[in-house]
Amino acid sequence: MNRIEQYGLIGNMQTSAHVGDDGSLDWLCMPRFDSAAVFAALLGTQKHGAWRIAPASAAAEGGPIAVAEQCYRGDSLVLESMWRTLTGMARVTDFMPPRDGTPQVIRIVEGVSGEVLMSSVFRPRPGYGQVSPWIHEVGGRMVAEAGADALWLDTSTQQVEKDGAVVSSFTVSAGESVAFVLSWGPAHCAPPEIPDPDSALAMTLGFWQDWSRRCTYAGPYRDAVVRSLITLKAMTYAPSGGIVAAPTTSLPEEIGGGRNWDYRFTWLRDAAMTVTALLGTGYCQEAEAWRRWLLRAVAGDPENLQIMYGITGERDLLERELGWLPGYESSVPVRVGNGAADQLQLDVYGHVIEFLHVAHLGGVARCGDAAVLHQRLIEHLAQRWQMPDEGIWEVRGQRRHFVHSKVMAWVAVDRTIRLVEAGALEADLFALRELRKAIHHDVCTKGFDPDRNTFTQSYGSQEVDAALLLIPRVGFLPPGDPRVLGTVEAVRRELSTPEGFVRRYPTAGGGVGLDGLAGDEGSFFLCSFWMVDALALSGRLPEARALFDQLLGLRTDLGLLAEEYDHAADRQLGNFPQAFSHIGVIGSALLLQQLGAGAPEARSDVLLLAGVR
Repeated sequence: MNRIEQYGLIGNMQTSAHVGDDGSLDWLCMPRFDSAAVFAALLGTQKHGAWRIAPASAAAEGGPIAVAEQCYRGDSLVLESMWRTLTGMARVTDFMPPRDGTPQVIRIVEGVSGEVLMSSVFRPRPGYGQVSPWIHEVGGRMVAEAGADALWLDTSTQQVEKDGAVVSSFTVSAGESVAFVLSWGPAHCAPPEIPDPDSALAMTLGFWQDWSRRCTYAGPYRDAVVRSLITLKAMTYAPSGGIVAAPTTSLPEEIGGGRNWDYRFTWLRDAAMTVTALLGTGYCQEAEAWRRWLLRAVAGDPENLQIMYGITGERDLLERELGWLPGYESSVPVRVGNGAADQLQLDVYGHVIEFLHVAHLGGVARCGDAAVLHQRLIEHLAQRWQMPDEGIWEVRGQRRHFVHSKVMAWVAVDRTIRLVEAGALEADLFALRELRKAIHHDVCTKGFDPDRNTFTQSYGSQEVDAALLLIPRVGFLPPGDPRVLGTVEAVRRELSTPEGFVRRYPTAGGGVGLDGLAGDEGSFFLCSFWMVDALALSGRLPEARALFDQLLGLRTDLGLLAEEYDHAADRQLGNFPQAFSHIGVIGSALLLQQLGAGAPEARSDVLLLAGVR
C-alpha cells in the first residue's frame, strides 16, 4: 500500500481524486466530495475499487518496477507522472476539468521516447467498495452501472471486461497519445457527451494558471504559498461555496489505531480560517461565496448553531462505520459521517465573527444582511460562554472549560465591539465591553497556573494545549506578556518532539485519555505552524524561520501536507491533504514576511488580520 504522502490530488471544485505514484487512482467520490467512493482502495485493497494506468509489466506484477516521477504542471492541479522503462518513456497526465455539469477524470498517456507497452485496469466498486457494478457496452462505449450511478469510460483503444474490471493494453511511441475519459452520470439519464481531451486539458490549465496569477503575495516562500492556495481552492465546493476540511475519510492519526474520522464536511472554524487565508492573499470571491454559504446554512437557526454542516448546508451528518473496509494499513474503524456535528464548541463563535470582521474590513462584504446573524450569535454566546464544551479538538470525553474556547469567545465579543465602534453594527457597547472584560478576567484567573507560569488546557487542569499558542495571535494578550512567554515555553517543553514539531495535547497511549480516546497521534502540522507564529511574534524570528523551513521540508514532492507527522516513522498521518495544514503554511509565510520587513504598515496589517491592534 502507498504511503499517504505518495498520493497526488486532482479535483474540479466538486470532488477530487487521489493518484498514487504507482499510477493507481485509489480514491474518488462521485459526484461530490461527500458522495460514496467509487474507488476506495485507499482504505482497503484493489478489490475495493481502483484505476491503475502504468507500464504493462508493472501493472501485471502489481509493483512499481518502472519508476514514476510526479509533478504538477506549473501552478495548476494538472498532475503529471513520468514512467521510465527499459524500452522507453511515457507520461500520464491526470486532471479533472473544473466546469459545471458532468464530473470527469481525464487521463492522457503520451509516448515520450521509444515504445512503452501500457495497461489500464479500471475496477470501479461503488458504495465505498461494496458494490460490483454491471459492466457492459452501450453504443461502443463501456459503462459500469450500479443503482443510481453510471460510470462511463471512453477511449480510442480496445477495452474488454475481465473479472469485474475494464482492461486495456496498448503501446505508445514517441509523439503518440491515448486518452481515457471517465464520466459520471445518473444511471437513468442519457449518456454524457465525450469531451475532447486536449481541449479539456488546455481549459483546465488555463483555469488554474489564471486563478494562481491572482495571488497578491510576492514575498519569500511564494511557491509554497501558491501551492497551498491551490490545494485550498481544490477543497472548495463551487456550486455552494462550502469548503471541506479534507477530501478523505478515515486516514489514521495513528497507524493501526482508531482515531479515524470523516473530514469531507464544512467545519465553520476550518472554513473561516481558510477564507481568511484566501482573503489575505487577494482572493475575495471565495470569501464572498462562503459568506453566502454561511448565511444559508446558519442564519435561519443560529440558536442551534452546529460546528459543521454538509457542503451545501446539510445538518444531518450521521456517523456510521463501514465494516467491510479493512482500513488504511488495517486502521479501523472506517467511518463516514461525523458525530462531532452535535458537539458544543464555543470557539466556533469567535472564528465565524472574526471572519465577518475581516471581511468587513477588507471591503469584501459589509455587515449588511449578516448583521442580524451576527447580533443573534453574540446574544447566544453571552448566554453560553460560561458553559463547558468539547473544545477545538472535539474531545469525546467529558466536557470541560477549555481555555482556548473562552479565549475565542472573547475574540467574538472583541471583534463585535470593533464593528460597533466603527458604526458598522448596532449593539449595546457598554454591555459588550463588560462582557469582554468578564471573559478576560475569567480566563486569566481560572485558566492560568501562576506556579508554572502557563495557561492550561482547561480550568484547573495540569495539561497544556497547543491552541494556547493563539493567545497572542488573536490579541487576547500581547506577545511579550510574561504569561504568554511562559505558555510558549510550556508548550515547547511538554508537547514538542525532539525536532521541535508540536502535538495538540497529551494523549494516553494504551489507555483512554482526557479526550475520551485510546492511542496516540503524531505532531499536528497546524500546531507546529502556530509555534512558528508564536516565536515570530515574540521577536525570535531566526528560530521561527528555522522551524518553518523544517516544516516545509516535510511536504511531499508535490507540496502537500496531511494532518499530522509521525517523527519516529518519518511519515505523514491523517486525512490528506488537510486544509488546516495548508492554512498554516500561508499564515506563517505571511507573518514572517511582514514581521521581517520591519515596515510599520506591514506589521500593522498582519497584526490586524491576526486580531492584534
